[in-house]
Amino acid sequence: MDPHRPSIQLGLLKAIATRYGFPARTYHAYLDFAAAIGIDYYKLLCRHRGTLVGDWLFSLEAFGDKAPDPDGHMLDELADSLSYLGTAQEEIKERLLRTRGSDVPRYLDALVAGFPWKDAAVAGFSSTFQQSAASFALARRLKRCHPEIMTVFGGANFDDEMGPELVRALDCIDVAVIGEGDKAFPDLLSTLAAGGSLDRVPGVACRRGGQVMVTAPRPPADQLDDLPAPDYDEYFQHAEDLGVLPRVGHRNVWLPIETARGCWWGAKHHCTFCGLNGTTMRFRSKSPERVLDELAGQARRYRSFRFEAVDNILDTTYFARLFPVLAENETGYEIFYEVKANLSREQLRLMAQAGVTQIQPGIESLSSNVLRLMRKGARAVQNVNLLRWARYYGIHVDWNLLWGFPGETEQDYADQAAVIPRLRHLQPPGNSARIWLERFSPVFTEQDTFRLRRRTPERSYRYVYPASVDLERVAYFFDYELDGGLPDSTYTAVRLAAADWSSAWLDGSRPALKYWPAPHFVQIYDERRPGREGSYTLEDTLADLYLACISRPTTAAAVRRSLNLRLPAEGIQEVFGEFERQGLMFVDGQFVLALAVPAVTGR
Repeated sequence: MDPHRPSIQLGLLKAIATRYGFPARTYHAYLDFAAAIGIDYYKLLCRHRGTLVGDWLFSLEAFGDKAPDPDGHMLDELADSLSYLGTAQEEIKERLLRTRGSDVPRYLDALVAGFPWKDAAVAGFSSTFQQSAASFALARRLKRCHPEIMTVFGGANFDDEMGPELVRALDCIDVAVIGEGDKAFPDLLSTLAAGGSLDRVPGVACRRGGQVMVTAPRPPADQLDDLPAPDYDEYFQHAEDLGVLPRVGHRNVWLPIETARGCWWGAKHHCTFCGLNGTTMRFRSKSPERVLDELAGQARRYRSFRFEAVDNILDTTYFARLFPVLAENETGYEIFYEVKANLSREQLRLMAQAGVTQIQPGIESLSSNVLRLMRKGARAVQNVNLLRWARYYGIHVDWNLLWGFPGETEQDYADQAAVIPRLRHLQPPGNSARIWLERFSPVFTEQDTFRLRRRTPERSYRYVYPASVDLERVAYFFDYELDGGLPDSTYTAVRLAAADWSSAWLDGSRPALKYWPAPHFVQIYDERRPGREGSYTLEDTLADLYLACISRPTTAAAVRRSLNLRLPAEGIQEVFGEFERQGLMFVDGQFVLALAVPAVTGR
């Protein structure tokens, strides 16, 4: 967990337990670990997505003599994936071994000694990403020191078959909630308080007579408005006591907020590489009125006006009923949302006026053929249009450039490598890489469609979990080989082009391609490449043709109709081809889009 963000899982579970009459406390224990080993070092560990270094650090304390890698062989065999730690290999190994052997046991001892566990009947652990082994390690200590405590586990790492397998293999887990816990968790607490049988609690797994019993879940929560707002009080108190956050009147913490669950696009066309919403894809959202109330209440309560929506996709009804109200009220919020990439100029302008300053759109590729293989429901030209207007309206875009999809061609990547230099004035991808194979993704589940030559749990799992755990059942990430997959050399040119693009944005002066319009006249200034600055002047019909492609992707036929031109569509297409050769236009099949961004902002 990022130490500068509270856990929405803990905040929501506490609020739910309290609503049902159960006294609850939260312990954002990642804060203690960050404070113990140093914030900067901790952030390097917590932001890494890949080799399970975080789980490996806690595996000895989690599994004792059964831990598979007591001597740290993983650090040698997987050294190629540890370069993000930024120092020489031997220094990395020495530091991680010291953290594992000294810092982790001392940290766990302090957690057991420093919290009033004797007052607790239940200790709950929410596990997502690399939080499992640390949770098992603390639960193991609690079972030893306070055997009367009931340990309850849940979270994304316990979804579907993962949870029952972990319950079967690990005796530090008494019961696990499988799937959403909004109803199952209070049902479980009520049953425990009444001394009832867990057989009657929906959506849990526990051991019975040497076997794992899994009860049928309730349907996922439909009315998200009925959920309480997350309670982050103890996060801020603890973070400030530890010095992770300063004690200030105005906080700059990004508060997690949930306005929707599931994915309305994935329910229709699940993106091939996406493993999110494993068993809860159905889309549900909070009413705009409830979102407005929650934003205002959380801002007032925690003195922070930054909100990070944890939704997987934006509810499009918010364009009509939420964002206009935020814009009209001129609230001081800064908001992050994940969105679909086919947003229009008008929608991005409204989001900016409403305080949306950061978005994560599902761009993923600049090839329409690859996007089709991904089932994205968008074309490359729409992705570029989003990047243009996000740049103009000052919205930061987090996106990735991915490859490795069944059915792609070498030409798909040659074309992307060729077009990237024309896009240097737009936000570059944050990461460029081959897709991960994730549990619940169509590539994983649709075996008849996506034929894998090999599929095994990602290689670092075997250095974390003991042999008694079935890795095929608990892994979320998998190593794989595709039948007919392209060689890695196919992606070299596009990878280098993306790296050059990102480097251009690291300097103080960012590349630009901007234009000034007047009736039947356009001046374009190009400063995408230092030392190659220049300008283009378009007049009369050429200017009209270019401006007709500014706001959104269009076609030669549509431009001909809108301008009432006698020039045939084929002739217009030839003009667009010349604009493309000059790097001023993006052509995607029959669709075209001007690449320059207005020089005058705020319109």
